[in-house]
Amino acid sequence: MRIAALISGGVDSAVAVHRLVEQGHDVSLFYIRIASDDGRGDCSAEEDLEMCRLIASRYGLPLDTVDLNKEYWESVMEYALRTVRQGLTPNPDIMCNRFIKFGYFEERRGYEFDYTATGHYARTLTDPADGLVYLATAPDPVKDQTDFLARISYRQLSHAMFPIGDLPKAEVRRMAMELNLPNARRRDSQGICFLGKINYNDFIRRHLGERPGPIIEIESGRKLGEHRGYWFHTIGQRKGLGLSGGPWYVVGKNIVDNAVYVSGGYGTLRQYGRTICLDEMHWITRDPWPDRCDAEPIVFKNRHMPEFIEATLTRLGQSRYVIESSQPVQGIAPGQFAVIYTPDGRICLGSGIITTDDPRHFKLTQPCQNESD
Repeated sequence: MRIAALISGGVDSAVAVHRLVEQGHDVSLFYIRIASDDGRGDCSAEEDLEMCRLIASRYGLPLDTVDLNKEYWESVMEYALRTVRQGLTPNPDIMCNRFIKFGYFEERRGYEFDYTATGHYARTLTDPADGLVYLATAPDPVKDQTDFLARISYRQLSHAMFPIGDLPKAEVRRMAMELNLPNARRRDSQGICFLGKINYNDFIRRHLGERPGPIIEIESGRKLGEHRGYWFHTIGQRKGLGLSGGPWYVVGKNIVDNAVYVSGGYGTLRQYGRTICLDEMHWITRDPWPDRCDAEPIVFKNRHMPEFIEATLTRLGQSRYVIESSQPVQGIAPGQFAVIYTPDGRICLGSGIITTDDPRHFKLTQPCQNESD
C-alpha cells in the first residue's frame, strides 16, 4: 500500500517508518512545518527537519515539507486563545490532531495515499460484526494517546494507521537503539503541539496581555492576593499562585469581575467533584446509544493520564450529557475534554467538552440542567 507517513524528527515516528518499510509498504515521508509566534521554540524546526532527512536517507524514502503554519494559527491557536479568553481551559493537542495532522494535511497531500501513518500510541480495530473501524487504546497505559485523538472524525480514523500503537514505549526506544537510528537517544518532545516546551505564561501574555485582579478564598470571601489575569490560571491549578500558607488550589473563576477563587489544604473538597456536565459530544465511529442513554456504564478521562475512572453517562438532550463519576474527580476544568471509553477501557468512543451552566463562575459541584427543565 502507498502510505503517507508524518514524521516529526522524534523516535516514535522514526520507528513507525521502520515498521512500515519492514512490512513492505510504499512509504513517502512528510514533515509539517509550523512556526512559533515569536520565532523561538524549545527545539528548532531545522534540527527536527535534519533528523527527518537522516531517516529519509537511511531508508531511501522521499521527504516533503508541508507548510501548514497559516492553518495551524487560524484553527488551533486561535481556538486556544479564544478559549482561554473565555475563562476556559483549552486542549490544543486534541484540535491539532483533528484540524492539522488528520485535517488540512489530508486535504493537501494525504488523500493521495491509501493511509496516513503517525507515531501515535493508539490502534485501530475493525469490528467483524458491523465492519466499522474503531479507535482502540494502546497496551502501554502511560503512553496511550487515544485521548488526544478523541475529536477526529470517522473518515479521518478510517484513513489512519498507527504502526507503533501495539508497542510499549520501552520497546520502541529499544528498537531505535538496536537499529542505530540517528534519533534513538533523542528526548521526547514536550509542550504544546508543534510549538514544543514554550513558556506558557509568556505566550499568553504576548497575545492577551495582563489584567490584574483579586485572588479570593472561596469559603470566606477574603482577598489573599492578586493575579495578573484570570487567563493565566485553570481549575485545579496549585503552582504559580504566589500565595503563602498553602497549598492553595484554583477552584473557580469569575471572568466578569476578573476574580480567581481558591481553596486551601491538601484535602479540600472544593477541588473535587463527581458530576461532570458535557456539551458538543462527538462520537468517533457511531453513537453507541442512539435511542436511549441513561446511566450507561463507561470509563473516562478528564485529563491525559494512565488511569481510567469508572462512571455512568446520561444524555440530557441532543449533544448534552452528564457523567456521574464513581469517585471524586480532581480539577474539573470547563473547556477541557472528557474522553469516553467502553467499560473495559479498550475502545475510545468519543469526547465531550466539559461545561457549566453559569458561564461566569465555574463551580465544581454545580449540577447540570436538563433541557426540558
